[in-house]
Amino acid sequence: MSLRPVKRIAKSKPTLEGAGVHLHRAFGFGNTSDFDPFLLFDDFRNDVPKDYLAGFPWHPHRGIETITYVLAGTVEHGDSMGNRGAIAAGDIQWMTAGSGIIHQEMPKGDEVGRMHGFQLWANLPSSLKMTAPHYQEVNSNAIPEVTDDDGTRVRVVCGNFWGKSGPVDGIAAEPLYIDVFVPPGKRKTLPVETSRHCFAYVFEGGGKFCNASEPLAVPTEGEGWLETKPPTEADNRSLVLFDSGDELVVQAGEEHGVRFLLVSGEPIREPVAWYGPIVMNTQQQLQQAFEELEKGTFLKRG
Repeated sequence: MSLRPVKRIAKSKPTLEGAGVHLHRAFGFGNTSDFDPFLLFDDFRNDVPKDYLAGFPWHPHRGIETITYVLAGTVEHGDSMGNRGAIAAGDIQWMTAGSGIIHQEMPKGDEVGRMHGFQLWANLPSSLKMTAPHYQEVNSNAIPEVTDDDGTRVRVVCGNFWGKSGPVDGIAAEPLYIDVFVPPGKRKTLPVETSRHCFAYVFEGGGKFCNASEPLAVPTEGEGWLETKPPTEADNRSLVLFDSGDELVVQAGEEHGVRFLLVSGEPIREPVAWYGPIVMNTQQQLQQAFEELEKGTFLKRG
């Protein structure tokens, strides 16, 4: 077995999106080739209603899939196909924008004003850019959870892990998307297929991922890294990008353990032409999409 070294650890950065929603962006809108097939990851956890209630009013998407995972509060949504609904704590919405959709997402806090969730964008290969748009919405109780002997818990949203299959399927990148909790002080080895790009996003507690690179100064030989203090860089809102290998190792912090999303997918390795919510392969295709928006021919029927 080959251990995946840590390629980079970085904190997500505060940003404004939509009509003024305060969120943290882990990656996106730059060179995202290290994350291929994923394009963007936003952490929209917020406990201040005025910082999120303006939401994400009507906007278009084409050429991508958006994955929304809610931990607290609800997100009400509607779209140009006439769909309406809400996703609540523990729920997942996986939207394939394909040839084009116009939708809105309006966060609503829980009874104490918390709105916690994440959104991931996955690219579509050129052969599926203009596929018909569709949704997969999954209630929390349909997401399988498995607990290992040491207390490690994993919710399997998409893909196969520890004998469980996530309810979201038929996704172009064949991603693995899991929510992992490792108890305090525990060391855990998790398998990841070698051919995939892989990242973790820490959102509770803290821990240490083996073979971390600078500035963490974690030893890369043998068991020595286990005796070093878990770095603060791998705590809340830390993005951990892994290099190649077929497994990764995490050492949970002694006080609270560590909870993180682990996401991997097969890279598409195609050109990316990207502006805002539309992602195509060429600038000509991108220009055509925005011309269609102006002409009212963006949405395709049949």
